Amino acid sequence: MLTSKIHRATVTQADLHYVGSVTIDEDLLDAAGLLPGEQVHIVDIDNGARLVTYTIAGPRGSGIVGINGAAARLVHVGDLVIVIAYGRLDDAEARFFRPRVVHVDGGNRIVELGRDLAAAPEPATDLLRGDVLHRPAG
Repeated sequence: MLTSKIHRATVTQADLHYVGSVTIDEDLLDAAGLLPGEQVHIVDIDNGARLVTYTIAGPRGSGIVGINGAAARLVHVGDLVIVIAYGRLDDAEARFFRPRVVHVDGGNRIVELGRDLAAAPEPATDLLRGDVLHRPAG
């Protein structure tokens, strides 16, 4: 079950010659309910790359989202990414669980915290709800 996500974070550094993982501002980790060392999936919005790694806490308030090690070949500075965590829940828990959703701005500052996986942050001029069918005009 998806337990949390940090949506559309901007990659601030990518270093191939660094011990592997993703370094994330500790404020963002806290908001998403993520722990250092927790397994996460990284989805690159710009190029479609998907990878699995673990978190390292970065300095609070820094806005860092740093891709480290081999993953730096797939994800680059300036790319927009979604950081996703999954957890195991029993059936009863899963039916009532609501994941944490952290929306950030271009500087990786929190703009909205929510529980609706399909919601776009307000105001969102270029994002559409994920649960609405959008048909082209005409």
